[in-house]
Amino acid sequence: MRLIKKGYVYQVTFMARVFPVNCYLVEEDDGLTLIDAALGFCATGILKAARTIGKPITKIVLTHAHEDHVGALDTLKAELPEVPVYISTRDYRLMNNDRSLEPHEDQTPIKGGVPKTLKTRANVLLKEGDLVGSLTAIETPGHTPGSMSFLDLRTKALIAGDAFQTRGGIAVAGDLKPWFPFPAFGTWSRNTALASARKMLSYEPKLLAVGHGEMIENPIEVMEKAVEDFKRKIG
Repeated sequence: MRLIKKGYVYQVTFMARVFPVNCYLVEEDDGLTLIDAALGFCATGILKAARTIGKPITKIVLTHAHEDHVGALDTLKAELPEVPVYISTRDYRLMNNDRSLEPHEDQTPIKGGVPKTLKTRANVLLKEGDLVGSLTAIETPGHTPGSMSFLDLRTKALIAGDAFQTRGGIAVAGDLKPWFPFPAFGTWSRNTALASARKMLSYEPKLLAVGHGEMIENPIEVMEKAVEDFKRKIG
């Protein structure tokens, strides 16, 4: 487990050199908001990171319901039974292994590892603009239909889940990077992901924190390039 701090955001990384999987602890006055729950074996490391910081985890927020973002959730809830779990209204269906699509959504199959044995369910369902402490929820579908990103209103740090990746080169969800192709393999709708990436740029983030790869400070220029590269690829 590796722990890196930038502002109020702590990046907790597992398997950093091989297959980096990140989750985040966002510091608030009264505790920590955990964003994503990584893989099943990561619960011990997440709890250790919180102890290192010296504050309790008071909320668990999920960017989306893929297995590498909810894997440790059952174990964490066993240790933290009173801590509420948040997910988008749309990806709550994926949490229940429901891969059905709405008529207005891109009619391509939902991809990626959708949990089949997860016992925990979210207590709070999020929509655009909802606040979770200092974080505002932003609907950024594409990787999954209900993917969400979270902007820290204090610093404009953007925790984007798999809407972008930085491992293997910065890319919008669905843009295949040969050195780390897995987020692209798990992306549901490339056109929807591109629209969400443009939306995220409109928030002018000062920090980009993603599910796979390093955090980037002052990321707008590289995010814009990633958007333009993907736009050219998919027309």
